[in-house]
Amino acid sequence: MVLSVSERTFTQEVLQSPIPVLVNFEAPWCSLCRLIHPLLLQFNAQCGEQIKLVAVNADNNFKLANTYRLRTLPTLLLVENGIIRQRLEGFSSKEDLRLALEEIKLTYNNRSRTYNAVTTADMECRSA
Repeated sequence: MVLSVSERTFTQEVLQSPIPVLVNFEAPWCSLCRLIHPLLLQFNAQCGEQIKLVAVNADNNFKLANTYRLRTLPTLLLVENGIIRQRLEGFSSKEDLRLALEEIKLTYNNRSRTYNAVTTADMECRSA
Protein backbone atom coordinates (compact mmCIF):
# COMPACT_ATOMS: atom_id res chain seq x y z
CA MET A 1 0.00 0.00 0.00
CA VAL A 2 1.17 3.52 -0.78
CA LEU A 3 0.93 6.20 1.89
CA SER A 4 -1.10 9.21 0.77
CA VAL A 5 0.55 12.49 1.82
CA SER A 6 -0.92 16.00 1.88
CA GLU A 7 0.42 19.50 2.46
CA ARG A 8 -0.29 18.98 6.15
CA THR A 9 1.77 15.76 6.45
CA PHE A 10 4.44 16.34 3.76
CA THR A 11 7.12 17.76 6.05
CA GLN A 12 6.87 14.93 8.55
CA GLU A 13 6.45 12.06 6.09
CA VAL A 14 8.87 13.25 3.38
CA LEU A 15 11.24 16.03 4.39
CA GLN A 16 11.92 14.68 7.89
CA SER A 17 11.89 11.00 6.98
CA PRO A 18 14.87 9.00 8.28
CA ILE A 19 14.91 7.04 5.01
CA PRO A 20 14.77 8.23 1.39
CA VAL A 21 11.26 8.85 0.03
CA LEU A 22 10.01 8.45 -3.52
CA VAL A 23 7.17 10.96 -3.90
CA ASN A 24 4.67 10.24 -6.66
CA PHE A 25 2.77 13.37 -7.69
CA GLU A 26 -0.37 12.17 -9.45
CA ALA A 27 -4.02 13.00 -10.12
CA PRO A 28 -7.15 10.86 -10.46
CA TRP A 29 -7.71 11.94 -14.09
CA CYS A 30 -4.14 11.07 -15.16
CA SER A 31 -4.13 7.88 -17.24
CA LEU A 32 -0.32 7.60 -17.21
CA CYS A 33 -0.43 7.79 -13.40
CA ARG A 34 -2.74 4.77 -13.33
CA LEU A 35 -0.55 2.98 -15.87
CA ILE A 36 2.63 3.28 -13.79
CA HIS A 37 0.95 2.49 -10.46
CA PRO A 38 1.65 -1.28 -10.65
CA LEU A 39 5.34 -0.56 -11.34
CA LEU A 40 5.51 1.68 -8.29
CA LEU A 41 3.83 -0.96 -6.12
CA GLN A 42 6.36 -3.52 -7.32
CA PHE A 43 9.21 -1.09 -6.58
CA ASN A 44 7.77 -0.48 -3.11
CA ALA A 45 7.56 -4.21 -2.38
CA GLN A 46 11.15 -4.80 -3.52
CA CYS A 47 12.66 -1.88 -1.58
CA GLY A 48 11.09 -2.80 1.73
CA GLU A 49 12.41 -0.56 4.49
CA GLN A 50 15.12 1.18 2.42
CA ILE A 51 12.93 3.62 0.46
CA LYS A 52 9.45 4.84 1.35
CA LEU A 53 6.90 5.40 -1.41
CA VAL A 54 4.25 8.09 -0.95
CA ALA A 55 1.61 9.57 -3.23
CA VAL A 56 0.50 13.20 -3.45
CA ASN A 57 -2.69 14.17 -5.25
CA ALA A 58 -1.46 17.25 -7.15
CA ASP A 59 -5.01 18.57 -7.65
CA ASN A 60 -5.71 18.59 -3.90
CA ASN A 61 -2.27 19.88 -2.88
CA PHE A 62 -1.77 22.94 -5.05
CA LYS A 63 0.91 24.50 -2.82
CA LEU A 64 3.09 21.39 -3.09
CA ALA A 65 2.53 21.25 -6.85
CA ASN A 66 3.71 24.87 -7.08
CA THR A 67 6.58 24.45 -4.64
CA TYR A 68 8.00 21.55 -6.64
CA ARG A 69 7.19 23.23 -9.97
CA LEU A 70 5.28 20.35 -11.49
CA ARG A 71 5.12 20.62 -15.27
CA THR A 72 3.61 17.24 -15.96
CA LEU A 73 2.00 14.30 -14.21
CA PRO A 74 3.13 11.93 -13.03
CA THR A 75 6.26 13.45 -11.53
CA LEU A 76 8.41 11.43 -9.16
CA LEU A 77 10.83 13.02 -6.72
CA LEU A 78 13.39 11.07 -4.76
CA VAL A 79 13.90 13.01 -1.53
CA GLU A 80 16.64 12.22 0.97
CA ASN A 81 17.22 14.28 4.13
CA GLY A 82 14.86 16.95 2.78
CA ILE A 83 16.86 17.32 -0.47
CA ILE A 84 15.65 16.29 -3.93
CA ARG A 85 18.16 13.74 -5.18
CA GLN A 86 16.39 12.83 -8.39
CA ARG A 87 13.44 14.03 -10.45
CA LEU A 88 11.67 11.69 -12.86
CA GLU A 89 9.15 13.19 -15.25
CA GLY A 90 8.13 12.92 -18.86
CA PHE A 91 9.13 9.29 -19.24
CA SER A 92 8.73 8.10 -22.80
CA SER A 93 7.70 4.57 -21.81
CA LYS A 94 6.96 2.26 -18.94
CA GLU A 95 10.32 0.64 -19.61
CA ASP A 96 12.15 3.99 -19.09
CA LEU A 97 10.50 4.33 -15.70
CA ARG A 98 11.25 0.71 -14.80
CA LEU A 99 14.94 1.23 -15.60
CA ALA A 100 15.08 4.47 -13.58
CA LEU A 101 13.43 2.74 -10.59
CA GLU A 102 15.88 -0.16 -10.93
CA GLU A 103 18.80 2.28 -10.80
CA ILE A 104 17.40 3.94 -7.66
CA LYS A 105 16.87 0.57 -6.02
CA LEU A 106 20.44 -0.55 -6.76
CA THR A 107 21.89 2.73 -5.47
CA TYR A 108 20.05 2.52 -2.17
CA ASN A 109 20.59 -1.23 -1.73
CA ASN A 110 24.34 -0.62 -2.08
CA ARG A 111 24.24 2.34 0.32
CA SER A 112 22.35 0.28 2.86
CA ARG A 113 24.92 -2.52 2.65
CA THR A 114 27.78 -0.05 3.00
CA TYR A 115 26.10 1.63 5.97
CA ASN A 116 25.45 -1.73 7.65
CA ALA A 117 29.05 -2.84 7.04
CA VAL A 118 30.43 0.40 8.49
CA THR A 119 28.09 0.23 11.49
CA THR A 120 29.01 -3.42 12.16
CA ALA A 121 32.73 -2.71 11.80
CA ASP A 122 32.43 0.34 14.07
CA MET A 123 30.64 -1.67 16.73
CA GLU A 124 33.27 -4.42 16.50
CA CYS A 125 36.01 -1.81 16.96
CA ARG A 126 34.29 -0.37 20.03
CA SER A 127 33.88 -3.77 21.68
CA ALA A 128 37.54 -4.71 21.11
